[in-house]
Amino acid sequence: MPRLVYFAIASVDGYTADTSGGFDWAAPDAEVHAFVNDLERDVSTYLYGRRMYETMQVWQTFGDDPDEEPEVVDFAGIWRDADKVVYSSTLAEPVTPRTTIQREFDPDAVRALVADAPGDVGIGGPTIAAAALRAGLVDEVQLILVPVAVGGGTPAFPHDLMLALDLQEERRFANGSVFLRYLVSRG
Repeated sequence: MPRLVYFAIASVDGYTADTSGGFDWAAPDAEVHAFVNDLERDVSTYLYGRRMYETMQVWQTFGDDPDEEPEVVDFAGIWRDADKVVYSSTLAEPVTPRTTIQREFDPDAVRALVADAPGDVGIGGPTIAAAALRAGLVDEVQLILVPVAVGGGTPAFPHDLMLALDLQEERRFANGSVFLRYLVSRG
């Protein structure tokens, strides 16, 4: 059964971007990148807000150079092979293949999309993920916490939402990052 999975890379103090909007500190090394690739292999569709889509669309051409690291080439293929749904009231049309634009986030439509998906559905970006979390749609949360505290910025989770999570898996990486996988408690 397909799941809706929220994946984020965040600072240890819970931010996906710092106060200046930067996230260079979150760039995965080869070990973490290969692990993320393995997580993403089962994703058939990505749900994005406009900002996350604009960040991720570089993967349409990233990895084309045969001299790129194998993890980069691998992820580019994973990303290109997946469908993308972008929720935006301002984007006129997609700039990547396999991409559709939806003007508003409709929880019932997302529920149906996940139920009919051939694989897991990934939701990326804390703003659109907050809408899905509030609607009770997210089945699983996957976090990679980077060993840096940024002191503020874009939070990985909405500050006004109580969310009970059940830890399923954890992994520590040589660079000090930690992977945490949680099921979202429904009761």
